[in-house]
Amino acid sequence: MKLVFCGTPAFAVPTLKAVLGAGHEVALAVTQPDRPSGRGMQVVEPPVKVTAREAGIPVVQPEKIKNNLEFRAQLEAIQPNAIVVVAYGRIIPKWMLDLPRFGNLNLHASLLPKYRGAAPIQWAVAMGETATGVTTMLLAEGLDTGDMLLQKEMAIGPDVTAQELFPLLAEMGAPLMVETLTGLEAGTIVPQKQDDSQATLAPILTREDGRMDFGRDHASVIYNRWRGFYPWPGAWTMLGGKKLTVHRMKLAEGTAGAEPGMVRVEHGRLMMACGGGSAIEILELQLEGKKRMTAADFLRGHALKSGMRLGM
Repeated sequence: MKLVFCGTPAFAVPTLKAVLGAGHEVALAVTQPDRPSGRGMQVVEPPVKVTAREAGIPVVQPEKIKNNLEFRAQLEAIQPNAIVVVAYGRIIPKWMLDLPRFGNLNLHASLLPKYRGAAPIQWAVAMGETATGVTTMLLAEGLDTGDMLLQKEMAIGPDVTAQELFPLLAEMGAPLMVETLTGLEAGTIVPQKQDDSQATLAPILTREDGRMDFGRDHASVIYNRWRGFYPWPGAWTMLGGKKLTVHRMKLAEGTAGAEPGMVRVEHGRLMMACGGGSAIEILELQLEGKKRMTAADFLRGHALKSGMRLGM
């Protein structure tokens, strides 16, 4: 097929490489503009742009696409059979949805209709799911509401983080998109409506999503949210008016005699009593303005004692 590929981050790169490897013609790669990134705020090119350029594919980076007449004319001149969209980061306008014969094909990193939205991998992990996957779908005007084409499932281990899942799902999704293109061209794939009654949302993450409430939540809830939200927004609380970020933690045995939300220091180990008699052991942490360190090193240099509370 003649394709237009829309994508931005590293998650989209395996799919771009896979459709090229399968012999499809990518006439144009569409990605977001270069952005400042990192501590030095140096301008960085999106991974899809780098990959497309290396493959000799023309690249455009429109700031907006809905009413962009120049961009619309460019796509209409190409007349693609399909537009492949993977983590592009822009809402696809109706004129673009209606343009290609086979539609706009999206690779979504969840088992739809669960976890529609911007952060499906993170929320699936944060909610303690034991399985997730990828879905190819036809984009529609709603938020991830289009007809499903193919799905593939993957187990989520009890200690796996969202950060670790990203590349695994990207690699799983790439051949599924190739299979989807083949099936659509052959007429062997029947689009399936989503059951909206089973839909859940995975909204864009905010800083507040990372705030831990040891006094209310069970340790498993806190641990799962840390797995889902690492490295950003991370898992954090307050200590003496400063942000305290937890980089590594694990579930622990209950802390006898400690109320939920209370610190327990045991032989150089930093434990937190949580809801329901559960507990978390904090392994690595970082106080605002300080370097990242082990809990043992932190306790040696900070007057954090059993019976104190975090969150203030």
